[in-house]
Amino acid sequence: MTDSAVAHLAGSMGKPVWLLLGHVAHWLWLLDRTDSPWYPSMRLFRPRGEGDWDHVFDAASAALMNVVENPVLG
Repeated sequence: MTDSAVAHLAGSMGKPVWLLLGHVAHWLWLLDRTDSPWYPSMRLFRPRGEGDWDHVFDAASAALMNVVENPVLG
């Protein structure tokens, strides 16, 4: 999911949320973090540079495969 009201709503409800951020993300998501101090159930996926969406989707895909293979760890 991208940075939207739905992400904030799900995070505030404690639901697991994976947020795909652009290179220049809103200040709320801080810098160089994969978690959010405001939403403990949220995981942040960030590109390494401008337009590096391959990295974002590869990281999210690997995390999803980990959840599928190890549901207890997800």
